[in-house]
Amino acid sequence: MKPANSLHYTSKYAPPLKFLKETLIAFSFNIGGILAGFIVASQFSVFKLSPWAFAVYPAILTARGVISGVFSGRLSTALHIGTILPKLHGNTKNFYMFFKSLIVITLEISVAMSLVSMIFGSLFWGITFAGFSDILIVILATMLLGLTNFLLTIEIAFISFKKGLDPDVIVYPIMSTVTDIVITLCYVFTLNLFFLSGFVGRYIVIFLGVFLIILALDVLPRCIHDQGFVKTIKESLLTLVFVAFIVNVTGTVLKGISEILGSRKEIYTVYPALIDTVGDVGSVVGSTATTKLALGLLKPSFHAMRKHATRISATWTASIIMFTVYSILSLLTQGMFTLHAFLRLTAFLLTANVIAVPAIVLISYTVAILTFKKGLDPDNFVIPIESSIADTITSIALLVALFLVSYMV
Repeated sequence: MKPANSLHYTSKYAPPLKFLKETLIAFSFNIGGILAGFIVASQFSVFKLSPWAFAVYPAILTARGVISGVFSGRLSTALHIGTILPKLHGNTKNFYMFFKSLIVITLEISVAMSLVSMIFGSLFWGITFAGFSDILIVILATMLLGLTNFLLTIEIAFISFKKGLDPDVIVYPIMSTVTDIVITLCYVFTLNLFFLSGFVGRYIVIFLGVFLIILALDVLPRCIHDQGFVKTIKESLLTLVFVAFIVNVTGTVLKGISEILGSRKEIYTVYPALIDTVGDVGSVVGSTATTKLALGLLKPSFHAMRKHATRISATWTASIIMFTVYSILSLLTQGMFTLHAFLRLTAFLLTANVIAVPAIVLISYTVAILTFKKGLDPDNFVIPIESSIADTITSIALLVALFLVSYMV
């Protein structure tokens, strides 16, 4: 017997407008990404205190997004197939073990990104080994503070499932935005402590970073004999180096964009919302595909992609609508709204959309199919890989769009 919410996938002629409405509801939460961008723009002076602060920001966003993505994807699929129940207490062993594995994954990805940052930092960012130790401790402390997002992810998944909504569509888009806001606040807070609060602030940051290490070392020996725990850690490890490399490419691109734009705050304001939305397009396409694969409703082939076309087209349409909304909100929050400014910024954003969205759709679907064929769990790969690549693709698309629409003055 299939779970009730498998009806999202068994209806052969599900109306495209229903898909568009559901996706727009989820994507509308990305408006909160404007707040994350506004925080960055308002704290511009803090980011200028170190040559790596801007470059590390996308890595911080992606790191938390990767972990949130793994959690959201696994949780959504598990709810559909019944291996996790929609309740916090008295749930299955799989649920609690997976929650513990995320603490270890958080430490792993923090260290991996810091190590790759050392390479990129020495080549492109102008930092020394002392700067690397600063990056490591700041990332660890920030990621620890961001662990609170998991409880909210669980509640949103359970509520959406009980209400008959599709958690594959709802959970990650909502949480990617909430995560961006929370992790941006955590990062800005950590940077202020580290750079502007003297020795006391630095010691607090060091303590937070060390505490994450202690948490992971406490969980590891108690869970290492569980097959589900080991499987999650092993499969996540396969993506860590790749993701760490990609997000540092993103950071280098953003650093380049910041040097071109200077203090053009309307771009910084909209940046988190843009990468959120492109990543959400990939997550919706990929996550709904993985659930269809798990339910046997989609063949693991590229020819079957046409059966996913309705979801893809509705998701892309929703992203175009949201990019236009971001243009308006970015200009309004910065007190810069005029018709000329709106048309110019919208042309810039939609150009980036046309470059980034088709690429991320193809990547997300490809990862889902290939991992499924290899006997791996696609939910451990699709969102982590597509979300990290989405950040890079969006950043590169923005850079290309800057020149194509002659945005610079």
